[in-house]
Amino acid sequence: MRTIGVITVGRSDYSILLPLLKRIHSDPNLRLFLIVSGSHLSPEFGLTVKDIEKDGFPIAAKVDMLLSSDTPKSIAKSMGLGIIGFSEVFEDSHIDILCVLGDRFEMHSAVIAASPFLIPVAHIAGGSVTVGAIDDLFRHSITKMSHLHFVEMETYSRRLIQMGEEPWRVNITGAMALDNLRELKYLSLDELNKRFGISLDQPPLLVTFHPPTREYDKTEFYTSELLDALDKFELPIVFTYPNADTNGRIIIRLFEEFIDKHNNSWLIPNMGMQGYFSLINQSLAMVGNSSSGIIETPSFRLPVVNIGNRQMGRITPNNIITVGYSSEEISCGIAHAIEAEFKNQLNDLINPYGDGYASKRIIKVLKRIPIDNALLEKHFYDR
Repeated sequence: MRTIGVITVGRSDYSILLPLLKRIHSDPNLRLFLIVSGSHLSPEFGLTVKDIEKDGFPIAAKVDMLLSSDTPKSIAKSMGLGIIGFSEVFEDSHIDILCVLGDRFEMHSAVIAASPFLIPVAHIAGGSVTVGAIDDLFRHSITKMSHLHFVEMETYSRRLIQMGEEPWRVNITGAMALDNLRELKYLSLDELNKRFGISLDQPPLLVTFHPPTREYDKTEFYTSELLDALDKFELPIVFTYPNADTNGRIIIRLFEEFIDKHNNSWLIPNMGMQGYFSLINQSLAMVGNSSSGIIETPSFRLPVVNIGNRQMGRITPNNIITVGYSSEEISCGIAHAIEAEFKNQLNDLINPYGDGYASKRIIKVLKRIPIDNALLEKHFYDR
C-alpha cells in the first residue's frame, strides 16, 4: 500500500484538495497521511480543522506554526516554526509521496523540511505567476524542490520546463478547484441566509480581498479605497476573511468598521466550500484580488473586478475586469461588471482552467509512478 501525504494549511487550499483527498481515502491501494497546519488550527480564522474532522478524514498530524501576529517578522518566525514542526512529523511518517498545493509560505516550510528525508514531492498548481504577491517566490521555489508537477494548463507546463524541469515530470491536469463544481449541491439565497445568519434578498457583491504582500505597508490605504468604492453602490455586500498574510488583520478591522455602518453588509470568517461556491453562484459580481476570482468564476460566468497586481501574471478569462487600487477605478469597474450587457457577453464563456477531472488524472500518476532513484535524482533540463 502506497502512503500519500497531503498537507492543508487553510480553508482555501482544503476546498481545492478535497476531490484528491476523497480519491486517496477511498482507494484500497492508497493510504492517506493528512497533515493539518496553518490557519486551520487558529480560532481567529474559524478553527477550520473541525470541518476536516466533520468530513471524516483521519488527521495523521497537526503542525501548529502560526504566531498571533501578521508582521513580516512574525511570518518569518512562523516559517521557521513550520520547518521544525514538519520535520518532527516526517521523521516517522513513512510517506511515499508528499502532495503540496500552490504557493503558501506554510507549504514552503513543509517542502524544506521534507528535503533531508528524501521524500518525493508532488507539486500541484505550479507554473503560474502572481506578480503582486510574495507567494510567487514560494511557488517557484517549491517547483525546484519538487519531483512531480501537476499544472493547470499548457502555458504553465512550458514555464516549468523553462525552469529546467524535465518534461516527463510535468503533467497537465487542469485546475483541481474545478472538480468540486461538478458534484456540488448549491444553496439558495434562503439557505445561505439561514446557514450564515445573514439576510440577503437579492444577489450581492462578493468581496474577497487579501493583503498585497509585496506592498503590505499600503494595505490600509488600498483597503480604504476599496471600501470607499463599495460605499457608492446601494447593494448588499458579503465580505470573506482575508488570508493569514502580512497585515491581514488590518483588512479585517476595516471590514468590521464598514459593516458597523452598513446594515446590508456582512463579514463571514469561514463559509466552507459549499457555502462559498453557492455564494459565487448567487452573486451579482465578485470584487477583490483572490485566485478564485480568476480560476473558478469563469465556470459560473460571473463578472469579476480584479483589483491591483496580486494576481498579475495569471491567465485571465473574459469575465475579468482588472483595475488599479484607486476608489475611482474600482467603482468604475464595479459599474461595468454589473451592467447587463457585460454579463450577457459571458454566456458562451468556457473556463480555460480545465474540465473538472484534475484529481482523477493526478491519482493515476501517483499510483503508477515508480518511486526510485530516477524520481528522486533531478537533472536540469536544457532545451
